[in-house]
Amino acid sequence: MKASRILGCLLALFTTLGVANAEIPKLRISVLKFGTVNWELDTIRHHGFDTAEGFELDVQGAASSSAARIAFQGGQADVIVSDWLWVARQRAAGRDMVFIPYSKAVGGLLVSQDSDVRTLADLKGGKVGIAGGPLDKSWLILRAYSKQTFGFDLKAESEQVFGAPPLIFKAALDGDLAGAINFWHFMAKMETAGMRKLIDISDAARDLGLDPETPLLGYVVKGDLLRDAPGLVHGLARASRTAKDVLARDDAEWDRLRDRMNAKSDAEFDALKAGFRAGIPISQTVDRDAAARMLELMHDLGGRDLLGQASTLPDGVFLDPETPG
Repeated sequence: MKASRILGCLLALFTTLGVANAEIPKLRISVLKFGTVNWELDTIRHHGFDTAEGFELDVQGAASSSAARIAFQGGQADVIVSDWLWVARQRAAGRDMVFIPYSKAVGGLLVSQDSDVRTLADLKGGKVGIAGGPLDKSWLILRAYSKQTFGFDLKAESEQVFGAPPLIFKAALDGDLAGAINFWHFMAKMETAGMRKLIDISDAARDLGLDPETPLLGYVVKGDLLRDAPGLVHGLARASRTAKDVLARDDAEWDRLRDRMNAKSDAEFDALKAGFRAGIPISQTVDRDAAARMLELMHDLGGRDLLGQASTLPDGVFLDPETPG
């Protein structure tokens, strides 16, 4: 009898725990399977920063950014990672989406170590590899920079080769390109492989009067989620910030993540760690005036193909800071 009562109490306890766990909302995030955001998401989950904020992070690996966006727009995911210019385009088209800053890291343009290229002007007539397509933001910024600094359009004066980051990475290392524009983590690997950085996109942006502290990438949620569960959305923002604080100061955390980083050497590992840390935004509050200037430049270069109806910065693109109390 006593044993049965104990068993009954244990079953009741397990049932209660199951109900309690079921009440914790899951936040489904669709991201590239091998994207660098996974390092932050792993840190959040490993330390329980999500459950401490009252939700459970459910990470869904996607094969491409397009696949992640389809899952998000189709209701199979609650969160994706994208740039705020895409969010601005969606809002201008009447789709209610909100951006939470994640990273200000941008790439650069690299050349081989023994290349004679010293400035963008030396790329005239050469072949430039670009990770992404003709509307890649780094490419557009460098085009604007070449016009302002050297008086010519890099698009008109060079041959462009567009491709996925790994393909541009390989073509650059094989010497098939006069210069290559790649995402920051591939740029770190290219530098450790012996290539030379000709110009950093953040430096070009600064010379154009833009603020390199403006984070380009972030978590994107739908406005409905923010209205229905503001604590959940702000909880994600806080969990992200907490994870960044750990990654900014704790080398042991990076040692734990090393297997996920696919670093081929200690030098590559150190470069990836330094690059991620350099991309951590100072604040999750975005300077809207600086963002408006960037959007105006992007509109001048990319037009409707890039930004649709968003010729100026729409209201509500960025998550407002949480009101205390």
